[in-house]
Amino acid sequence: MLIPCPHCGPRDVGEFTYGGDATKERPDPGSAGAAEWCDYVFQRENPRGTHLEYWHHAQGCRLWLRVRRDTVTHKIEAAEIVGPWAAATVRETGNDEGQDVA
Repeated sequence: MLIPCPHCGPRDVGEFTYGGDATKERPDPGSAGAAEWCDYVFQRENPRGTHLEYWHHAQGCRLWLRVRRDTVTHKIEAAEIVGPWAAATVRETGNDEGQDVA
């Protein structure tokens, strides 16, 4: 299975580490009890069809991705960077070389 890393391009799944279900909401650390944390950490659905998952490109750019994957066919429909790097964009520089100037 190839995962289309937005930074590195299509890469083999062996370069990635599965990070879990991207549809679960993390409990509030200040108010959640043990039962809520237990549910968040251990209880998982086993969906059939399109599902959102987190994947870490551990042997590549080391970015976290949110991947939309069909769990029946394993076809990847979309992948996007998540976390603090998701908001980073390449600026237009206006120079002829097309280099990114930070």
